[in-house]
Order: sequence, then C-alpha cells, then structure tokens
Amino acid sequence: MIMDISSAFQLPLFNGFSEQQISQLQHLMEFCSFEADMVLFEQGSKAEYMYILTTGAVTIRYKPYDGPALNVANILPGNVFGWSAALNRLTYSSGAITIENSEAIRIRGKDLQTLCQRYPNTGALFIDRLAGVISERINNAHHEILAMLRDNIDINSECWRRISKNAGKKRIHA
Repeated sequence: MIMDISSAFQLPLFNGFSEQQISQLQHLMEFCSFEADMVLFEQGSKAEYMYILTTGAVTIRYKPYDGPALNVANILPGNVFGWSAALNRLTYSSGAITIENSEAIRIRGKDLQTLCQRYPNTGALFIDRLAGVISERINNAHHEILAMLRDNIDINSECWRRISKNAGKKRIHA
C-alpha cells in the first residue's frame, strides 16, 4: 500500500497536532519507499535522518566489537528509528534493514533543530511524542533481549522455566 506524507499524519504519533502544526512539520518530511532486505543505514555511518515507519517492518541491528551482529529490535508502523540523527549524533549507533517492503517518512536531524527554533510549540510537542515512542521501544526491548539471552545461553531451558514461573514478579530471588 503506497502512502503519501499527508496520510502519515494519521499515525498515533501525530494525534493532537493542529492543522498549522502539521503544515510546519510536513515541510520537513520526505516520503521514502524501500524493498525488502534493503540496508537503510549501517552502524557507524553518518547519522543524517530519523525515520517514522508508515508501512512494513525494519530490524535494528547492533554489532558489538567482540561478536556477530545482533537483531535488537523490530520496528513496526508508527515507530521511529534512526534517532541518532535527532540526538545530533555524528553516526548511527546501530544499523537498520527492511524485513519486508516498507515505507517511511524521514526527517533530517538538523531540520528538527530548525523546527524547534522557528516553531517552539510544534517542536516541543513533536519532541514529547518522540520521547514517548522511543521510551516505549526501550521498555519493550527487555523481551527481545531476554529471548536473545535465552536462545544463546539457556540451552536446556532451565532458566527459562524459572523466568516463566516468576513472570509477574519484578526480580527472581534465589
């Protein structure tokens, strides 16, 4: 399904934005379409754009210095990735690759700074919404990291049985 920039404003990220605020944001956005298995950016490459996924799916990969690349998050429509650019970082801390044909809106990191200078109310609302989306992803990463550890450490599933048994508790006590 091909979207355009205006239909991206139907995403929950933009709930509560006025017509004027949407107009101010729309000028910063560029529509992008990607094929499956396409590398959008590599870990360590120049962090220029932040992306808002509108359709499809993207995997975020992190390559530690001492091992193979790890898939650390799956991004679904409405979520944000490449936020190193929004944080004014020089490079991306992780890489991104499409899982399937995908579409996104991208915003240049430096344009977000301009938005905050020219339209501080719109910038403040957008930053607040970004913080919500990003913090939700960080909280949800626990499950993905737990699965990764289980698959690579807990070969006989003994730990997993204990984790499942104590799932409603904050900590597992000996």
